[in-house]
Amino acid sequence: MNPSLCNNHFQVEWGGRRISFISVSGLSTEVEVTPFRESASRDGVARAVPGLQRFSPVVLTRSIEPGDNDFFQWMSTVRGSEAERRDVSIRLLNAVHEPVVTWRLSSAFPSRLDYGPLNALSSEVATESLTLVHEGLVVQHAG
Repeated sequence: MNPSLCNNHFQVEWGGRRISFISVSGLSTEVEVTPFRESASRDGVARAVPGLQRFSPVVLTRSIEPGDNDFFQWMSTVRGSEAERRDVSIRLLNAVHEPVVTWRLSSAFPSRLDYGPLNALSSEVATESLTLVHEGLVVQHAG
């Protein structure tokens, strides 16, 4: 029997220096459903037909560290309809740091950069979040 995997042991390869993150969200895909009625159909019922596949934006959140401006620099490459695109890999790791599941995003680019709230009454870690849009999601399971 395989032990359950914890969702807190992962790494992100995104083209920047740091691969440690606080959270990753938005790893999902869906297929649009298009109603279709055949012209010869007499029952008046629409059939469901698969449409375009859509990929949710993925949000990478990490702590802010002095001297690391990689998120802002990548976001700065977005100009008009052009942006620096990167392939991104998110790996869920087992207890001995081996990848068990890998999610690969193709042709990702940043669409939003958020900085966490600053609050003088809190001692929470200062964070930054980068939202990525991409053109494909592939999921690979090890062995």
